[in-house]
Amino acid sequence: MNKLIGMSLVATLAMTSMNAATVEELEARIAKLEKKVKKNNKTIVEVKKHDAFDNIKFGVDFRNAVDSLSYKDNETGEKVDNNSLLTSRLYLTMAAAPTEGLIFKGKLAIYSTWGAHLYDESAGLKDWSASSKATDTLMRVKEAYFVYSTEVGEQPVSFSIGRRPSTNGFLANYRENEPDAGSPLAHITNMEVNGAMVKLDWGRYIEGAYTKFVYGRAHTGEVEGVYGKTTDGRFPYADIDSDAEDENVDFLVVVGDAYYNGQYKLMYQWAHIFNTKGINLDTDVTKVDAGSADLLSLGLQVSGIGDGISDFLDDTMVFVSGAYSYYDAKDGYQLLGSEDGGSQDGYSIWAGVVIPDMITESGKFGFEYNHGSKYWTPMTWAEDTAIGSKIAVRGDAYEAYWNFNLFGIEYLPSQVRYTYAQHDYTPNINCAGWVDSDPVDITAQDLRFSVSYRY
Repeated sequence: MNKLIGMSLVATLAMTSMNAATVEELEARIAKLEKKVKKNNKTIVEVKKHDAFDNIKFGVDFRNAVDSLSYKDNETGEKVDNNSLLTSRLYLTMAAAPTEGLIFKGKLAIYSTWGAHLYDESAGLKDWSASSKATDTLMRVKEAYFVYSTEVGEQPVSFSIGRRPSTNGFLANYRENEPDAGSPLAHITNMEVNGAMVKLDWGRYIEGAYTKFVYGRAHTGEVEGVYGKTTDGRFPYADIDSDAEDENVDFLVVVGDAYYNGQYKLMYQWAHIFNTKGINLDTDVTKVDAGSADLLSLGLQVSGIGDGISDFLDDTMVFVSGAYSYYDAKDGYQLLGSEDGGSQDGYSIWAGVVIPDMITESGKFGFEYNHGSKYWTPMTWAEDTAIGSKIAVRGDAYEAYWNFNLFGIEYLPSQVRYTYAQHDYTPNINCAGWVDSDPVDITAQDLRFSVSYRY
């Protein structure tokens, strides 16, 4: 019996020893696997970080719209209508951030009428304006720029160069059903801009404050290319005649936020246009270097009325903007019908309110009013309506719109919009400083429905 008990004890001790060895081996294996998993996780994180920066992210904004247009000259009784202007606009967006502090953004655009010709040779479009007007089916560069941000001492500084995001800027993005505004104040600048920018952030002094300085070129003067008409082809891209009046049109823009705390936003902008186009009174030649222009704007946006009064007021946005334009002709020249070497100035008021529609989950109703004086002349080459720029109206414009997501799908932003414009003076088209502003009585209406795919 004792012998049997002894054998049992030996067997038990042997099994216990074996189990202990097995547990130790398992623990070692587990520790080894955990170490390997941590190493793999670290590698995966590094790969994700690399992929997040070392690529270009693409996006799509594809809008289709139908506009019903109506014009009437109340002095002559002439009426012109188009009950179905059909357009498609495709934006292919690009963004990349290869390293900290450096980003690239781009946007290619096709904006055409249904049944458009491949290329509209009669349009006379600038390289920076064609993507904002419904014409042909060519893809053009609407935006392409990089931004480098750093600090000089304690001062945050950004530098950028390229074609700027300068259409549908501050206040215009709501009526375009775009969540983010472009850089400038649309009240005086709503057009593509090629330029270089330096931004200084004043946030450590005033909440949300910054200033951007932008210098660029809107028109290249009289030059010929490699195969141009220069003498023996020896002077490509140089002036043919140093006395030519078709000079470069450059601009300097100072724009920024004076204050922004998330609810109240105060923006300002000053733009100076060098060598703006007008008339040579001696030769009666138009579109020549005739002087300069200055444009000023100040806008206030309030996002949310009061503080927690109601959900409706919290989601309500109101804005008001004032703007001024001043065109100063050189001696022997005329701008906007001025006297020899004289000047013309104008002003504009723009106000609006955007409220919840109380119908859909995130839909909004918007109501806007614009008024412009006889010589009000902003830079609005980008057509903000199919009937022309209502921001540039010399008279009064009224607008109502409903922004909503079709079928409740956030990737299908849609809009119904009605615009009515009463032109009391010659409508401003393309900032035409060589055209006088005369009294007229023209009304224009645009009823639009649009649906976009945005992702």
